[in-house]
Amino acid sequence: MIKDFKKPDLNAPRCRENVHNIATKVFLKDFVEKYPQYKDLTIEQVKQILSTFHGKMWNHAVHNRDGVELPEGLGFIFVGTCQPAKSYVIDFASSAEYEQKIRHRNFESDNYLAKIFYTNFASKYKFKNREMWWFKGTRDFKRAVAKVYPEKWKMYVQVENGKSISKYMANLRKTDAINKKKESFEIDPTYNEFDID
Repeated sequence: MIKDFKKPDLNAPRCRENVHNIATKVFLKDFVEKYPQYKDLTIEQVKQILSTFHGKMWNHAVHNRDGVELPEGLGFIFVGTCQPAKSYVIDFASSAEYEQKIRHRNFESDNYLAKIFYTNFASKYKFKNREMWWFKGTRDFKRAVAKVYPEKWKMYVQVENGKSISKYMANLRKTDAINKKKESFEIDPTYNEFDID
């Protein structure tokens, strides 16, 4: 514990990111030009469709160890277990209560952290400027991970510092293919290995 904790000013001015909304009227107009059979869709319906689809994607990523493969070969998203940060992470609630700096420790998950990973380097087909793509989880996705992780933290892939994420995904795909082969292999129920005839 380190003394001299200064409570954060909750009324201080904030620096916020610019939010770029993709589901706009311009997007809807371009979409209807490409697919005229959907001309009756409203922008609210498009937002509802996108929200439902994205919710199903991140829900699958949260509840499955291997994560989810994005459509059209855009990459993979999965939740990984990581070592704690080397920097001093402050638990603000406890620090404000005791008026001194208290380090945040994840006792529920044996001091491990959850991180959401995105990679497109393990995709089967490369696409232009793929190294410039990045992923930022929605608030609902992050909250779902924070809720589920303390209970199921051992289920997720443990990611070591400095290791390539695409190698993890390649290994997961190999083990998945092996497991599918094992499941498809069935022994005839009448087979008896001790029957020599």
